[in-house]
Amino acid sequence: MTFRDQLYYRIQKLNSAEKLILINIICFILPLFLRTIFFLFNISSTDFFYWFELSESLIDLAFKPWSILTYSFLHSGFFHLFWNMYLLFFSSRLFLNLFTTKTFFNVYFLGVLVGGVSFILSYTFFPVFENSSTAMIGASAGVMAVFIFMATYSPNYEVRLILFNVELRYLGMIFVLIDVVQIPYGNAGGHLAHIGGAFLGFYYVKQLKNGKDIGKPFRILIDLVINIFKKKPKIRAVYRKETNKKKNHNTSVKSTNQKRIDDILDKISLSGYESLTQNEKDFLYKSGKN
Repeated sequence: MTFRDQLYYRIQKLNSAEKLILINIICFILPLFLRTIFFLFNISSTDFFYWFELSESLIDLAFKPWSILTYSFLHSGFFHLFWNMYLLFFSSRLFLNLFTTKTFFNVYFLGVLVGGVSFILSYTFFPVFENSSTAMIGASAGVMAVFIFMATYSPNYEVRLILFNVELRYLGMIFVLIDVVQIPYGNAGGHLAHIGGAFLGFYYVKQLKNGKDIGKPFRILIDLVINIFKKKPKIRAVYRKETNKKKNHNTSVKSTNQKRIDDILDKISLSGYESLTQNEKDFLYKSGKN
């Protein structure tokens, strides 16, 4: 098995949240190389990244509407990325044990959207931001949405913090309070965006418990994301000339294997790739290599 095949196989074994984390890491590393290229050719990297970060201006948003999502894939530094991805990894493990991948992406990307809107509105309505101009990047609003969703849905779940256990509800409260008290000391718009994401996570749970899934209007977008994250392995067939005895034996084996492959593909069509057992995934991958 080549390195490329091994890498592809390992990526396919990641769950959807882990793949999202991987994409964020790639989106952090890639700009480092782009900045070097821009520097060598005396091109302003600020002008390039402007098109992907979220500006505080509604006018700017009208010219680059995609930035309401793309800002969440950019981070200002290693620790900015690290803590966001660490909290997302922790929260997603709890989340995906109870809810589907679709619901996870609903909460995450709605948190990103609400956080972005909160950021823009704060610069529109609060006098302290008058005549201010800035931009926002980072996945914090989406991460906060997922974390507060779980803190609201499973408030009594205990997390071990070095020497003692803390209920998830109290961790959620602490995180929100930290954002509130830090507003006067810098990155005020960013902290308000975090609070917007946290509110989305809280509100989503309350509506879900009332029998209403507020993420349904975003199903088309989420289904598109799911299809990207659930790429099906390709099955290749190779035919060789063999003796009659071997041919008959191999035909019987192939017939049995093909039936199992068909059953697995039917299962993927009904429940998605992540519904497969590890043995089924391994069998399907090996079949594609033969």
